[in-house]
Amino acid sequence: MNLLEALKRGVLLSDGAMGTELQRAGLPPGGCGEAWNLDAPEKVLAIQRAYVAAGSDILITNSFGGSRIMLERHDEGRRVRDINRAAAEIARDAFNGQKGFVLGDIGPFGGLMEPYGEVPAARVEDAFAEQAEALVSAGVDAIIIETQTSLEELGIAIEAAKAAGAPCVIGSMAFDKMQDEDEVRTMMGTSPEQAAAFMAEAGADLVALNCGTGVDMKFAADTARRYRSTCTLPIMVQPNAGLPVLENLQVVYNETPDEMARGLPAVLEAGAGIVGGCCGSTPAHIAKLREVLDGQGRARP
Repeated sequence: MNLLEALKRGVLLSDGAMGTELQRAGLPPGGCGEAWNLDAPEKVLAIQRAYVAAGSDILITNSFGGSRIMLERHDEGRRVRDINRAAAEIARDAFNGQKGFVLGDIGPFGGLMEPYGEVPAARVEDAFAEQAEALVSAGVDAIIIETQTSLEELGIAIEAAKAAGAPCVIGSMAFDKMQDEDEVRTMMGTSPEQAAAFMAEAGADLVALNCGTGVDMKFAADTARRYRSTCTLPIMVQPNAGLPVLENLQVVYNETPDEMARGLPAVLEAGAGIVGGCCGSTPAHIAKLREVLDGQGRARP
């Protein structure tokens, strides 16, 4: 049974944050967490096994910054393929033979393309094609293109994933809450309706949202409703664990698992078929979401 078939049978629970969990495990600020797939795989594996133990049906690979453009900033460009293949293998190992889905993660390349920036589109196309091929050849069940704010960049990544032969392609946008109004847009000004229509037209199999500023479970539910008003594709939501605050010069997320789980019914009512967490969420948050889903009598696909 593939991911899309499983979605027809019920709600799937994804995992929580990777970046903040890597920092808890000792990754220094600004460090290359993706390099740990080769240099400290046991730490990545421990994080993902904790999510499986918490009840995740889906794991997202530790490859958010695994494109050549991102890895070259850490002098890791020579290991692009190995890092991404290892990311897929670690996530699969974390299920330890249990049934589960592995999503190969492609994050933003971390800049602006010409003419707004200095990076040629062709370089981004090559980087995403290389990363998508490495993840797909390692056997992922889908490619998820996360934290996108630019439709142009998202379109390049979707095309790369499809060209690599990904069994399923998920486009995930990062929205920011507008100041003094209950409205969200991406950093580039894209609305949820525009994003959903673009992803459907570009050939994505699921439309998703993750991260963003001020986008908690409430705004995730609102955005999912706006996606549903525009397209019929399955919806995935991965909000942060509440709103970020600055404590001791560090950004932290203080929403508790109980607080996050209280928003789950609204997210499901809005049409989400996959639910997970982004920045600040932990295995404890995922375990609470599992508890609520199980309490509703929702069978695991």
